Amino acid sequence: MENVIERLQEMIDASERIVFFGGAGVSTESGIPDFRSVDGLYNQKYDYPPETILSHTFYVKRPDEFFRFYRDKMLFLDAKPNAAHLALARLEEKGKLTAVVTQNIDGLHQAAGSKCVYELHGSVLRNYCEKCGKFFDVGAIKNSEGIPTCECGGRIKPDVVLYEEGLDQRTLQGAVKAISEADMLIIGGTSLAVYPAAGLIDYYRGNRLVLINKTPTPRDAMADLVVTGSIGEIFSQINI
Repeated sequence: MENVIERLQEMIDASERIVFFGGAGVSTESGIPDFRSVDGLYNQKYDYPPETILSHTFYVKRPDEFFRFYRDKMLFLDAKPNAAHLALARLEEKGKLTAVVTQNIDGLHQAAGSKCVYELHGSVLRNYCEKCGKFFDVGAIKNSEGIPTCECGGRIKPDVVLYEEGLDQRTLQGAVKAISEADMLIIGGTSLAVYPAAGLIDYYRGNRLVLINKTPTPRDAMADLVVTGSIGEIFSQINI
């Protein structure tokens, strides 16, 4: 492992346009569980799997049940940035990292200090009225009961991408541009199983592709360096 860390350090030191692409494994180290892990608690409290509840169809047809699950399982407002978030923010501050592309919706990269963050799946911190477009912070959801509504009578929707919904095109285009211009792409905390997000790495054309994950991914064979382990622990060993 020591040699792998040294190689990662050398690659970072030699790069000037690093892009980080991250998934749920980055947030789990801040105490935010991966909602796809269906445990006994879900089975006891909910009649449907998370993927079903977090779909556009379910949101439209059963909003009461959607918001009950959403408040209970998607809002972790006490979570703090971990070593990975903080290291990435320092890399950006030093001018070596140009962007973070994340599948997470918790806002922890920005909380750590990162400025250029492409949130592919939106953010729980942003919410809007479907009728008049008024913006609401996360308190409008967290502190309400039932279906949150605006003063105009419209329903307040979290600005997150539900199953069956498309990604925001401006965010997607920004992520593609950043990845295609990168001289190093670090992918961390993701199984690379969720599309279309996982397909974004195909836009990388460089020779410093690094995969950091606790378990193997379908793209390990194409990587220039594979690092197995906790992403926070890995980044804590890097001199930035």
